[in-house]
Amino acid sequence: MIIAQIANHTTQTVTQTGISLGAAIAIVCSWQRNRSILWAILAGILSWLYVIYFAATRQADETR
Repeated sequence: MIIAQIANHTTQTVTQTGISLGAAIAIVCSWQRNRSILWAILAGILSWLYVIYFAATRQADETR
């Protein structure tokens, strides 16, 4: 029971203080395409929406 409480507390702390997977992917994709901190921040806020947009509009040199 004590281990379950510790695990639950750790999970809550990580999810409350970390960024989401979608935001991390969006920031990396935006930085690779634009090399702009402002665009990367905006992409991080939009997260999965930007990831879908990036996947739909990527160019031939961005496929690898």
